Amino acid sequence: MQYFKLKFENKTPQKLGRFLLKNGFSKRALTNSQHHGGMVLVNHHRRYTSYLLHAGDEVIFILGEEKENKWLKPSSKKLNIVFEQKDYLVINKDAEILSIPSRYEDSDAVVNRLLHYFQQQKQTDLKPHVITRLDRDTSGLVLVGKNAVAHARFSKMEKNEFIKKYHAIVHGNFEEAQRQGTIDAPIGKIDTGVKRGVVNNGQRSVTKYRVLDQVKGASLIELQLLTGRTHQIRVHMQYLGHPLFGDPLYGIKDNFKRQALNCFYLEFDDPFSEKRQKIEIADPIDMEILWKNLISNEL
Repeated sequence: MQYFKLKFENKTPQKLGRFLLKNGFSKRALTNSQHHGGMVLVNHHRRYTSYLLHAGDEVIFILGEEKENKWLKPSSKKLNIVFEQKDYLVINKDAEILSIPSRYEDSDAVVNRLLHYFQQQKQTDLKPHVITRLDRDTSGLVLVGKNAVAHARFSKMEKNEFIKKYHAIVHGNFEEAQRQGTIDAPIGKIDTGVKRGVVNNGQRSVTKYRVLDQVKGASLIELQLLTGRTHQIRVHMQYLGHPLFGDPLYGIKDNFKRQALNCFYLEFDDPFSEKRQKIEIADPIDMEILWKNLISNEL
């Protein structure tokens, strides 16, 4: 049974439902709590959303059951958890794995693997909610809520409250004056497919970058997204004339099997403890090998 304990400290009385919504409980979570096996207690008595709270009241919110997706099956394949709290966790996603199952591939995404993990932990009441997803071919850190309340609280946070940093290996070298900067160029669809590009009528898209190292014909760079558009890093790197290795959609055909992009750093405010969390990982082996080979070719 998952529950949350809160204290109402306002001097002005307030309805229970409004208080819960302001504290990061979604309308769906309230409905599930009241009608699907949960409940809300005020001073150990069951109350409903119209109940009027007064200063000093203790509220206990007991989560109800989330709607079951009968088509979603657990996957017992490897899952690399790098950080875990009671209501959320952060995993290191391998490339070639979806964050969320698609209509055509529904058996082995991050969500499927987490379902198996929760079962192994005998926590079958937990349900994964992906908060910071990555493309299939991008590796790195993914933040996942364990319940609807975690998802609602993280979703209420502004995008600039999350800091996501990436390492990428790109084609070409940067001039000294271009070794760091900010790309502010709008991104939108350029055909009926999945491809995006910098277009005048696109959505504002902002990416910070700095060059960490360069060898002949290739650069290792750090990037930070200030907005979150589809394929943003890939499009912006193409726009600068430095497409990613392993990204034929936006660049040059090479021998790297996936786009050389890894989310290595994630920073955010924990909406439960209010602590600032900072998580950092090393780049995956395939990117390390690629960079070593590029260095060797230069010698």
